[in-house]
Amino acid sequence: MNRILFTLALLFTLVVVSAQRPNANPEAAKFIKDNYTKIERLIPMRDGIKLFTAIYIPKDSTQKYPFLLMRTPYSVRPYGEENYSGRVGPSSLFIKEKYIFVSQDVRGRYMSEGEFREMSPGMSVKKTNKDVDESSDTYDTIDWLLKNIGNNNGKAGIYGISYPGFYASAALPNAHPALVAASPQAPMSDEFEGDDANHRGAFMLMDNFGFMNSFDHSRPGPWKQYPPISTTIKIDDVYDFYLKTGPIKNLNALYFHDSSKIWNQYMQHATKDTFWQARNIRTHLTNIKPAVLIVGGWYDAEDMFGSLETYKAIEAQSPGNNNRLVMGPWTHGAWSRGDWSKFAGIDFGSNTSAAFQQLELNFFNYYLKGTGAFNVPEATIFVTGTNQWKSFDQWPPKESAPTKLFLNEGHALSLTAATKGWDEYISDPANPVPYINKKSNDRINEYMAADQTFASLRNDVLYYASGVLDKDITVYGNITARLSAAVSNTDVDFIVKVIDVLPDSAKTQRLVRAEVLRGKFRNSYSQPEAFVPDKITPITIELNDVAHTFLKGHKIMIQVQSSWFPLVDRNPQKFMNIPDANENDFTKAAIRIYHDVKNPSFIEMRIAK
Repeated sequence: MNRILFTLALLFTLVVVSAQRPNANPEAAKFIKDNYTKIERLIPMRDGIKLFTAIYIPKDSTQKYPFLLMRTPYSVRPYGEENYSGRVGPSSLFIKEKYIFVSQDVRGRYMSEGEFREMSPGMSVKKTNKDVDESSDTYDTIDWLLKNIGNNNGKAGIYGISYPGFYASAALPNAHPALVAASPQAPMSDEFEGDDANHRGAFMLMDNFGFMNSFDHSRPGPWKQYPPISTTIKIDDVYDFYLKTGPIKNLNALYFHDSSKIWNQYMQHATKDTFWQARNIRTHLTNIKPAVLIVGGWYDAEDMFGSLETYKAIEAQSPGNNNRLVMGPWTHGAWSRGDWSKFAGIDFGSNTSAAFQQLELNFFNYYLKGTGAFNVPEATIFVTGTNQWKSFDQWPPKESAPTKLFLNEGHALSLTAATKGWDEYISDPANPVPYINKKSNDRINEYMAADQTFASLRNDVLYYASGVLDKDITVYGNITARLSAAVSNTDVDFIVKVIDVLPDSAKTQRLVRAEVLRGKFRNSYSQPEAFVPDKITPITIELNDVAHTFLKGHKIMIQVQSSWFPLVDRNPQKFMNIPDANENDFTKAAIRIYHDVKNPSFIEMRIAK
């Protein structure tokens, strides 16, 4: 069931909602109503605020059950104790397994009291009952449940996808002793460096505009439905719509009229200042006690960064943790669907979501009920290209080594360092590079694996390709692009794409991974720096991890460009506060990528030994 019926600009939210909200499964709905008693309660927090909570309790009282909690800003509908959800728990496997399922509207959303804060900042020190965060709200909820809901076994787990995934992560610091298992899935972790709002300091334009229109309407108090902020948004072609709208400030002037608090916060905090620093949950993931199962997708356009970096933060900051990672061939939340065997023309050869859902059930059964076994390795990873699940005792695996692929003259990519030359392109904000070669009224998920031939044919995109591979090459873990660049202006974006060139008749250039860096943040996200025009400057771009095999007979390609529209907002290409930009601030820029002895440009990957 989609909660958003009034906008076409919320694809990633619809995935989360379909994954976690009631569905139209009459058989499941009947089973839930026949086997569970639903109650609704306003659970008091330590500061007096009450959070609306729906609780599904098994009618069978011959055994004690653990709590399985999901906290959400997307509503625990349907409201009313007589109205039952058609889906409770992470997947359909859970309802017959029997848990006490708990869904809660988080502070300030829907039927809960209080004030909502975007990614509520964590508090390491709480001196009074007025010092609250998502960890304390989860703690107080579990404490109340243990004391007020009978027939429980004294254990609790928490899960969630995307924003609810953030709440699962945020529950981990100073967790209630009864919280013994948590599964943050596609969790938001750091919205300036890599999750929904910004990637490496570059604003993710169309996703956030559409999302805030339906998500961020102010409310007078608890209510059951959020209306859209604007009902006048009409989008036929996202590229045309956002280009004709002009500078980003026009979106507020034309549609939001200062009615979106979070949008205004985004615009007011265009560097990683204290606002964003406080909302980086990674710094709080220390001394984590519960067992953790982190889940993410290689085709997740929203929070792949969050999955990977949440795992890495716990590994680095919580020695001796019980932390596992699962990464599959999924878009945002696709692991919760009934079937996920194909995507973007790729056949994975099996139902990858069904395989994960059994693993997920085993995880919670083992830690919350003490039944079955959970002998899953540290990292369970789907390798794209070969479409195989592999297991590792760490991520990235130690069976991989850093390797440099150098950009060279003649569009060449090789293991040999370049000796001379540079390539140049002109980036024009009036004609930005599209993120995909399709017209649509919304963001198309398939861009994560789409053919990039259209881009390599443009004059404002550079490309470098290897020779035909004489053996399979598998890449694990992070990819780092290190460019030697000179720009004619004082700011510019860099987008680096890693591409698998297929040996088919079309020579399809399938995207494997891509990332953007707003150039002024090349040295610091909190202290932006202008470029010195025409000065050769080192640029480092960290791409999200991969697990991909470039098969024998394929080629590896790298593309470099300076716009990715309207996925990313346009950079005026001058050093300034972009939310203040006027149309006349947008200027063309010449970008040179050097590849000589003194100024090499290369891509560093971890290649399997």
